[in-house]
Amino acid sequence: MSGLSTAWLVTGARGQLGHDLLEVLARRPDDDVTALGRAELDLTNEAAVRKTVRHWLDEVRADRAVLLNAAAYTAVDDAETDEATAQLVNGAAPGWLAQEMAGAGRLVHVSTDYVFDGTATEPYPVDAPTAPRSAYGRTKAAGERAVAAAGGDATTVRTAWVYGHHGGNFVATMMRLEADRPTVSVVTDQVGSPTWSLDLAAGLVALGARAESAPPVLHLTNTGAASWWDLARAVFEERGADPERVLPTSTDAFPRPAPRPAYSVLDTTAWTAAGLPAPRPWRAALAEALRSW
Repeated sequence: MSGLSTAWLVTGARGQLGHDLLEVLARRPDDDVTALGRAELDLTNEAAVRKTVRHWLDEVRADRAVLLNAAAYTAVDDAETDEATAQLVNGAAPGWLAQEMAGAGRLVHVSTDYVFDGTATEPYPVDAPTAPRSAYGRTKAAGERAVAAAGGDATTVRTAWVYGHHGGNFVATMMRLEADRPTVSVVTDQVGSPTWSLDLAAGLVALGARAESAPPVLHLTNTGAASWWDLARAVFEERGADPERVLPTSTDAFPRPAPRPAYSVLDTTAWTAAGLPAPRPWRAALAEALRSW
């Protein structure tokens, strides 16, 4: 498929990752890109989802079609009391998308570290057993199963701790608090791999564009591990502020409706073993992200 034109459909196109997917795809001027946000595609409506994908496939004039599913119900705490809606968006809709794409093109579906229980002490490999502890995690795990059951050329890509220039996220919050408060307290007992959404987007497009099919499940994050406290201190340092203003605390000090995984580091070796571009260290990505913020 090398050198062939590609038609892309991006769902969740108005979100944090969706914005960056469109930025990366803009570097492919010979390709055709269709961007759908929540206003254009209601993922709780099965008939609308199927009709939209079928219509798009009927209109494709490129050599191949790739659907990048960046849409999700990501309000982790709200999902605890609205699991039915989260299940439609995160659990059922990915299956509908996968069924419509099976035999017609490639699906790249984005999932999360929340499908794991967070009790590991070393990075989760792609074949680690899932054991979600939250409604959000349960619905995302259901979406993974639905994609797998549909068959076809589909890959679920789990990621974690995503931040970017668009939308609310931890890094944006720390930048605001650094400017507004003398100190900020951040938890030290949750560990993961901070991931710049633009790096994630570039990897997902590389996966979508490659000639060969990929394994059914992959992990993609920036590499290395950090606590939220480590990440906050890094944000302060990159902004020329005193990192000692970031005070350590524990998860118990910030009770939330949904449990957070204590350990969210994902093993990305299967990603590079598949011949995809190696992700860079999280601190290098953060430095570039903040320079361009």
